[in-house]
Amino acid sequence: MIADRLKSILTQIRLAETAYNRKPGSVLLLAVSKTKPAADIVAAYRAGQRHFGESYSQEALKKQRELGAFDITWHFIGPVQSNKTKALASHFDWVHSVDSLKIAQRLSDQRPSTHPPLNICLQVNVSDEQSKSGISLSELPQLCEKVAVLPNIRLRGVMAIPMPEENFELQRHPYKALYKAVSRLGYLRLDTLSFGMSGDLNAAIAEGSTIVRIGAALFGGRE
Repeated sequence: MIADRLKSILTQIRLAETAYNRKPGSVLLLAVSKTKPAADIVAAYRAGQRHFGESYSQEALKKQRELGAFDITWHFIGPVQSNKTKALASHFDWVHSVDSLKIAQRLSDQRPSTHPPLNICLQVNVSDEQSKSGISLSELPQLCEKVAVLPNIRLRGVMAIPMPEENFELQRHPYKALYKAVSRLGYLRLDTLSFGMSGDLNAAIAEGSTIVRIGAALFGGRE
């Protein structure tokens, strides 16, 4: 089942790349495996998936211990608490949800010297929702410049989870604004736009997404 779903999702991504004049293979599928057992990750891995996203550090660390023999790239996509940064800096390849200089500084300070730089994205609250984490678009340039010079981490780009919309054009609006904001920071050589999920996959790819996050459509509903 997971292998079949993975094939279907990848086909949808490739069709969207073609439809919106994106380079073939330019959009990475991040399998959101939070709350799912290690066996599901193994099933997706054996079907060719290599990038997995987790939101809860303790759960993720347990899975990482169980799956140490697999060549998995681990992404942290949940809210980052100050008391969890050491674990994230030590055990993840990516952190998508950095929303302050303080968090970025802690990740930089705590990244082991034996590890390659930690890839990070700054989370932007593109819909200005009170209930969501993230910085505003107006704060993005200044924070990017401060984070980009920190050692032991590599600023790759931005992440966003906009307010859900059913209409395709309305789905595109926040992503378009974010794409333009990042484009103005070209001198920083950002290469990652982490946005788009099952419900707005096409809109995200149309507006430049390079990483789409898919969970339930691949693994089934949350447990």
